[in-house]
Amino acid sequence: MKKKWWQKEVIYQIYPKSFYDSNNDGIGDIKGITQKLDYLQSLGITMVWICPIYQSPMADNGYDISDYYQLNPEFGEMKDLDELIKKAKEKGIKVVLDLVINHTSDEHPWFQDLLENPHDSKYRDYYILKSGENGLPPTNWRSVFGGSVWEPLKNTDEYYFHSFGVKQPDLNWENKQVREELYKMVNYWLDKGIAGFRVDAITFIKKDQNYDNLPADGVDGLVKCTKKARNQPGIEDFLHELKDKTFSKYDCVTIGEAPGVPYEQYGDYLGDNGYFSMIFDFRYADLDVASGSEWFRRVDWDVLDLKNLIFTSQREIQKAGWGANFLENHDQNRSISKYIKKVENRNFYSATMLGAMFFYLRGTPFIYQGQEIGMTNFERKSIEEFDDISSIDQYYRSMKEGFSEDEALHFINLRSRDNSRTPFHWSAQDYGGFSEVKPWLGMNENYKTINVEQQEQDQDSILQFYKKIIQVRQSSEASECLIYGEIEPILEEHPTIVSYKRKLNGEEVICYFNFSSESQKVELEHNEYHVLLNNYKEEKETISEQEDSLKPYQALVLLKKEASHHE
Repeated sequence: MKKKWWQKEVIYQIYPKSFYDSNNDGIGDIKGITQKLDYLQSLGITMVWICPIYQSPMADNGYDISDYYQLNPEFGEMKDLDELIKKAKEKGIKVVLDLVINHTSDEHPWFQDLLENPHDSKYRDYYILKSGENGLPPTNWRSVFGGSVWEPLKNTDEYYFHSFGVKQPDLNWENKQVREELYKMVNYWLDKGIAGFRVDAITFIKKDQNYDNLPADGVDGLVKCTKKARNQPGIEDFLHELKDKTFSKYDCVTIGEAPGVPYEQYGDYLGDNGYFSMIFDFRYADLDVASGSEWFRRVDWDVLDLKNLIFTSQREIQKAGWGANFLENHDQNRSISKYIKKVENRNFYSATMLGAMFFYLRGTPFIYQGQEIGMTNFERKSIEEFDDISSIDQYYRSMKEGFSEDEALHFINLRSRDNSRTPFHWSAQDYGGFSEVKPWLGMNENYKTINVEQQEQDQDSILQFYKKIIQVRQSSEASECLIYGEIEPILEEHPTIVSYKRKLNGEEVICYFNFSSESQKVELEHNEYHVLLNNYKEEKETISEQEDSLKPYQALVLLKKEASHHE
């Protein structure tokens, strides 16, 4: 694969509502991000991806857009965004925005016109409308956020289609006019000087045009819409056209949220002529639930399962192109709470081991806000404390599926998207230094012990180690190998060690990560290594084959000493 500028980036995801509140209204904003650019620069990241800041009624926290060309007033004005892009650029940080083009808000002018003139609106064909039969919706498909994908269109016998929330009607991609409107908008933002997009829910844009029922898979009598409305044949025509009319005209980066794509299709998505620069693979992130959208179907897993998912993903991505590696995002729970099962083992060592383990995989690493200080899941005591529509749906669905109220609450505390959306912990001050007033979402109370201010002062903190993890990838002697090198899994059968090599032009970096609270024996292949990274304090710069045990939750990244830079 040809080298591309975005392969070298380290991307930091910002959930703007919860990052930093500059005007003390309880909601994070664009100026808040600008004020924290020094922090981001000191961390070592090179790009920020900002979750949606467009005008929105915020039914799904901005993923329901009512105007693609305006910003939501709670986040600020266009001049604030212009200032952020400019000041970030001065610090060597690029800005990527979210692109939500599967659906709009029901408050978008197109949909509002349809509501006012259901029979003769010029936007009738911008959305997906079907007639019901015998008082029933057109099909028995369930939306991602629960309930039917069909919602009655007032004053008609028709229904409109929504893959996600009821306030998020899907756009009709079969209509060329819709597509042209969207391409015009995409180009507007790229002309503004952003570096690219993370592309939301893009595998949903093509529906099976038969619109027929399937056997139910839940007690609600419905079936997951993903079987008929995600990654359907024909989507490739839309994705080629999207790229041709927009992305390919710019030297931009595109990161697809593309769940449901089988590995054999990765070449179409990721290759040198793929639709996107890279895509997220959610298989390892969803290993604890039988389906990413059904949190009550819990799956017991071990380190071997996690390792198999990660390495399968890496092999398939490596065949096709380039990946986007992540531990957390705005739709996932906190990684230390998910991947480190016992509370007593969630500490500096396990957090830094996890961080380094995913960071040196082949692909561009993403850090989600708060991950770099070890923010954890919270525990809410009642359903009233949740904001996330997905969590509320899962709570009621769990009980319909036969679980008790306590069990339902337990499931959503484990997986709620609110886990990663709690306000960022800047300090031990009230409200974690995020705001001087009560934030829009309840804080995780451990901000008094887990926060940036305290970790900046402590040289042995998770934050300081994340800076080291980034520095080793970006500017150490092994940097080229860690960015561009091939990846080769090793110790694949070991029950608690995740280990792999990165190789480039005769250079070899070996990475060991112990997922156990016990020491583990390993046999080193070569006589001598240079230590690039170690989350245990040892002043040794080299390590030899005699020293062969990994401490609990140790991360050890080694450069083969006698490696020459020539084949």
